[in-house]
Amino acid sequence: MPPTRPFSLDHARLLDELAATDNLLIIQDLDGVCMGLVGDPLTRRLERRYLDAARQLDGHFFVLTNGEHIGSRGVNGIVEALFETPDRAGEQGRYLPGLAAGGVQWQDRFGSVSHPGVTDAELAFLEAFPAQAEAFLDALLSRPPYGLPADVRRDLIAAAVLDNLASPTLNLNVFYRHWRDAPARYRALQIAAADFMRERLEAAGQAGLDDAFFIHYAPNAGRDAQGNERLRESVDDGSNGGNAGTTDFQLMLRGAVKEVGVLVILNRYYHRHTGHYPLGEAFNAREAPRDHAALLQLAREHFDPALMPRIVGVGDTVTSFIQPDDPQAERQRGGSDRGFLTLVQQLGDAFDSGNRVLYVDSSGGEVRRAGVDIERLSRHAENPDIDVWPALEGISDADDPLTLDVIFPHGHSQYIDFFCTLTARWASTAPQPAPSGYDG
Repeated sequence: MPPTRPFSLDHARLLDELAATDNLLIIQDLDGVCMGLVGDPLTRRLERRYLDAARQLDGHFFVLTNGEHIGSRGVNGIVEALFETPDRAGEQGRYLPGLAAGGVQWQDRFGSVSHPGVTDAELAFLEAFPAQAEAFLDALLSRPPYGLPADVRRDLIAAAVLDNLASPTLNLNVFYRHWRDAPARYRALQIAAADFMRERLEAAGQAGLDDAFFIHYAPNAGRDAQGNERLRESVDDGSNGGNAGTTDFQLMLRGAVKEVGVLVILNRYYHRHTGHYPLGEAFNAREAPRDHAALLQLAREHFDPALMPRIVGVGDTVTSFIQPDDPQAERQRGGSDRGFLTLVQQLGDAFDSGNRVLYVDSSGGEVRRAGVDIERLSRHAENPDIDVWPALEGISDADDPLTLDVIFPHGHSQYIDFFCTLTARWASTAPQPAPSGYDG
């Protein structure tokens, strides 16, 4: 079968292609992909049928997220809410296996969690972050130009400070909605939050944890010359709600980037299916190289091409834009899923394994972001002479090295329908996996 055309809406063809693939590996983001984007993570919901389908793909499906499995705002609590008692999820192996916190928090499907390569001192520094963030916001918001009453501050801060164990976060979505009629205040808070995050890095250095952490902005404006992610400032462009820019400010462990997580998952996948770790049993995100060329070379040197699976990378956060106040500036490309989707694409090219990059349009959620123009995409599918790029404004561009093979324009519900159908067909014909053991 010839390769799928870029930006395809032909889900039936993709379904036939993947259902006939024995050596399949799905690596999938969570928020915006299998559940809607929401302002408050505590309101997220998963569908039971999705969990049931993921269980059928045992050994061939792993998540890769900047969120976390555990904690008050982790995905495990959302999973447990779908069962009569919380312990049922673990007993039945229904947790979502894979990497969280950008790649440093591993979980099998029974809920066993570990943090390979992370020290106690690093975890202790991260543990102190939520209280520091709360104090920072409370002091800032009590002063002009904000001057928010104590009870309002309390509720907003409670929603904004995410006490994740390995990736504590300031999520400013609640403030973006609160100041929808005063966007300048939200932009000022963005800048103040970025300054606060940089102060945390300086404090880590003073505590003897130099180079232990980095700041992850989501969505972001790509990376600067030093490799640091760039803040994407909010833009009041006159559209419906404008663009919130960066909403999540995460203190992440160095090495916790999703593209590295792809190799960590592949290493475990090979062990699951061959009994051998190509990169060594102790390989983890903290010790892996940080640039794509080195990661790709590592894969070429250690992974048997004959056993390389067809990898399907699924994400929703990819950006490409030019600053409206400087149209002559260089286009900025970013998004928290861009790195791992790009590596999936590169691995497919390097190993001729037919990898696929799937993009789920999450613009219909509570978080403002660019969405695809489905009407134009549909016309482009019928007539390739129709310029496709206006349909992907803010997401991709004509010179983008990342190609989105298949798009789900109707968001997570459309993807879940596809995922469940694929799983049912694949599980009915694919060989049974080995017992899950450590890596399930």
